[in-house]
Amino acid sequence: MAETFDLIVSGGEVVNHAGRGAADIGVRGGKIAAIGDLSQASAGETFDAKGLTILPGVIDTQVHFREPGMEWKEDLESGSRAAVLGGVVAVFEMPNTEPTTTDADALADKLSRAKGRMHCDHAFYMGGTHENARFLGELERLPGCCGVKVFMGASTGSLLVQDDEGIEQILRHINRRAAFHSEDEYRLADRRPLARTGDWTSHPEVRDAQSAIQSTERLVRIARALGKRIHVLHVTTRDEIEYLAAHKDIASVEVTPQHLTLAGPEAYERLKGYAQMNPPIRTAEHRAGLWAGVASGVADVIGSDHAPHTQEEKARPYPASPSGMPGVQTLLPVMLTHVAEGRLTLERLVDMTSHGANRLFGLADKGRLAKGYDADLTIVDLKARRTFAHDQMASRVAWTPFVGMEAKGWPMATIIRGAVVMRDDEVIAPHRGEPVRFAETLAG
Repeated sequence: MAETFDLIVSGGEVVNHAGRGAADIGVRGGKIAAIGDLSQASAGETFDAKGLTILPGVIDTQVHFREPGMEWKEDLESGSRAAVLGGVVAVFEMPNTEPTTTDADALADKLSRAKGRMHCDHAFYMGGTHENARFLGELERLPGCCGVKVFMGASTGSLLVQDDEGIEQILRHINRRAAFHSEDEYRLADRRPLARTGDWTSHPEVRDAQSAIQSTERLVRIARALGKRIHVLHVTTRDEIEYLAAHKDIASVEVTPQHLTLAGPEAYERLKGYAQMNPPIRTAEHRAGLWAGVASGVADVIGSDHAPHTQEEKARPYPASPSGMPGVQTLLPVMLTHVAEGRLTLERLVDMTSHGANRLFGLADKGRLAKGYDADLTIVDLKARRTFAHDQMASRVAWTPFVGMEAKGWPMATIIRGAVVMRDDEVIAPHRGEPVRFAETLAG
């Protein structure tokens, strides 16, 4: 008797742990039930993926969706709409909202806001502070929490722990991998007078490479002394890549499409405030250092650091303009372009956008295109050619720093737990997002 499935994705090229090759995928009960030749099987729904490439669902482990408190920039609905249009099945959202996500009630509020509104699966970071450090061991274990996030350098919002004692107290009280924005606030404060009004090329001078490596060296020293796992977000310098290569037993590394693609001073001269983010876009020399980290395996994951601000806010003369740029919708097509241009393989991209998140954060049932895992699939057309435009963007701010760039590869469908959520640039099954589950906290 022929097997039956809820959904069969047929005729595509699958890229997963087994390599790359033609295979069908059978889905039952929201899980991957079979991978192989399913030509004799039947299903309630079929998806013809002929000519397309099927990836494990892309996971973006760093987004700022601005809700609550800054919904004029973004909210959970619009941010997650941009995510699924970009082929992203799940996001980890950051705590620097208003109010900040620093206690159980704030996390519960975000999960409540997400229910029935977010289009992709989701988890939320708990912000680490001086005040809540002693409670973080309990807070990081709450359902829907992906871990603790700490700002060592000031950025958007009020969260900041700049001192070694504060970092030590946070790490002492937690057990999961903690994520860090690593810039030395003491050095940043000293260098703020270097900002030249209306001159965005001075941004990487104010927040220089030394500010980053100095902070990361401090962070690693504390984490090693305590035997704790750390995740260094949006690494931007060649120096950090070289340094962190010697500390992979405790430190994982994130890089972003922006820092792998843009370079100063050209980006600042062309994009002005739209090129401003923290840590900054740096020179081509540092960009080459990040690519060396991708090639060597030092870089573990790619996160978008989606951090939108309105066009009006971005038009303010530097340094009054805010730092941050949207990116969740463009993460995958930008990186597929790098694949097409030979900077990394498709298999390495899969490792950094799904398998890496699975390994680092202990995802219970996501991050692998394998039997028994959630049926999360990102289906792409590697031959598609599109030019990025502001009006393509679903984010409330409706702009992209990649405007005018040709994308070589495009997400054609996003399948989350067996539901075709996005197809051909249209969200067709909205509001299906659920909290992500983690192996370390399955008991809640």
